[in-house]
Amino acid sequence: MTHTTRVLVALFLSSMFACSSNNDKPNAEREGEISSSTSNDTLTENVTEQPATDPDLDKIVLPDGFQISYFARDVTNARSMALAPDGTLYVGTRQEGNVYALPDRNKDGKADEVITLTKGLNMPNGVALRDGNLYVAEVNRILRYDNIAQNLKNPPQPKVIYDKFPEEKHHGWKYIAFGPDGKLYVPVGAPCNICLSKDPVFASITRMNPDGSGLEIFANGVRNTVGFDWHPQTNELWFTDNGRDMMGDNTPADELNRAPKKGMHFGYPFCHAGEVLDPEFGKGKNCADYVAPVQKLNPHGGTLGMEFYTGNMFPENYKNQIFIAEHGSWNRSEKIGYRVSLVRTDAQGRTSFVPFAAGWLEGQKEWGRPVDVEMMPDGSLLISDDMNDAIYRITYTGKK
Repeated sequence: MTHTTRVLVALFLSSMFACSSNNDKPNAEREGEISSSTSNDTLTENVTEQPATDPDLDKIVLPDGFQISYFARDVTNARSMALAPDGTLYVGTRQEGNVYALPDRNKDGKADEVITLTKGLNMPNGVALRDGNLYVAEVNRILRYDNIAQNLKNPPQPKVIYDKFPEEKHHGWKYIAFGPDGKLYVPVGAPCNICLSKDPVFASITRMNPDGSGLEIFANGVRNTVGFDWHPQTNELWFTDNGRDMMGDNTPADELNRAPKKGMHFGYPFCHAGEVLDPEFGKGKNCADYVAPVQKLNPHGGTLGMEFYTGNMFPENYKNQIFIAEHGSWNRSEKIGYRVSLVRTDAQGRTSFVPFAAGWLEGQKEWGRPVDVEMMPDGSLLISDDMNDAIYRITYTGKK
């Protein structure tokens, strides 16, 4: 793309974004997408493409003042991320079976190398860190690699701290994280598109002690969450959830949910997105009996990793707001997602949902699929991509 072409495209996108709240979304004006309810969002300001430092990154559209670069490349099937205090990024995979370590020893915003810690695991999507130990989630068990920072080139044999999760691979890959209560939170997705399982651990979020003891179900009715975080002020759990398939392009919406306490039920398989009764399992049910989402997200958008932004690099209006990776749709007649979006909550608890970084989907052809987001100590934002085998880094150098 020439400089002149980039300028013309940028001017077109800027004018398109300013026309209406439904058009403030780069590459996202298709029917069925959830539009912002906020008129003064950052994305209604000028939006420009990035300098042509890379033929792929040149395609990514960001708000003014933001820039994108590669933190690491050749990270095959990069999925969920966890950042260690020493700056080493740990990355799980789904199809590849690997877990990686990406150290940035000189703190220049680029990984020094990609170290393969282990191979051949069973969908080791989720990674988490506690007390210097690396936790890895397979489909049916949780592994722990002790003192991992001292053993990147020669990892110890893992300790199995729990091995009684179901072995079904349908929604069996897991995102894991330690909560403010010190417990490890582990979701167990539904083993199907839509079904009611006899085993109550399916379609739930569980939690356990760091040694694997004390497993309990924290939340029910959660079809498949692959991303969650705790509000930096209230310590309440927020999580994304993928809506069921085969009900049409635009139904039901994916969800952003809030779980301030144990024992809440979020509707699956009876009610979807707080308002859509399931045609099979919703008979005789009432959506009012279940917890509605805080924000409805793109239907079939593949909503995965999320994180509250608590850094100081980005402008103040990003503070304590949520970045969400949209992996992209696979079952719509027109694809949507393939981007990173932003959910903002105002003082009255009202939310808005807008794109933040887009361009991995060109027309109906994707070249990248964002999976997870991770904030760095300097306030920059990392994004994993399991299709382009990369970790991106977004920084802000504009006016605050």
